[in-house]
Amino acid sequence: MPSSPLRLLLFIMALAFLAGFVQLGLISIAFDKLGLSPESAYILLLCTLAGSLVNLPLFSLKSESAVPPPIPPELAQLPFFKPLPFTGKTIVAVNVGGAVVPVAFSLFLIAHNPLPPFHIVEAVAVVAAIAHTVSRPIPGIGIGMPMLIVPIAAALIATILNPEQRAPLAYIGGTLGVLIGADLIRLKDIRKLGAPIASIGGAGTFDGVFITGFVAVLLA
Repeated sequence: MPSSPLRLLLFIMALAFLAGFVQLGLISIAFDKLGLSPESAYILLLCTLAGSLVNLPLFSLKSESAVPPPIPPELAQLPFFKPLPFTGKTIVAVNVGGAVVPVAFSLFLIAHNPLPPFHIVEAVAVVAAIAHTVSRPIPGIGIGMPMLIVPIAAALIATILNPEQRAPLAYIGGTLGVLIGADLIRLKDIRKLGAPIASIGGAGTFDGVFITGFVAVLLA
């Protein structure tokens, strides 16, 4: 699959956030709350960041429009941004760093922490509803969402539901909530986007999943 300049941009942004977190010592604090060793923490980060550049195609959908919508001006003006050619079909894929890795780590946290199932369901459901509300389709690109609203919501709901296990619950609720609310529920919008690729956990929602997980844990 062709490499997307947008994915490269998001990768660079994620590295910038990571550098800031490392400089402030926030990475160690977040992963310590989750019970991870430093070695395991950096392996997880490496898998997340490297995986953000990998999309695994699942299936394709025929677009409702043969002509893609115009690219948002803020993206079109970027000198290095060059959208992939649109052929009238949208490839639906899953992003490794933005979906596969967070889901796998969430399952790990569920298996290794005493979290009541109804707390997990409630946290994911509330965050998914919020993520769906604040996310929006971006013509020609995919789904975009603000960066800090969902992490704050995930931390608050986790603290209210289970103060003793708020850190893992915040991560689980935040990451799975974003994937469900901003991606899976919005699959019905894909045909209208005119995007060559719609990646679950990628493009506009990668930063949502990536930032939500760590910021929610820090706030919890």
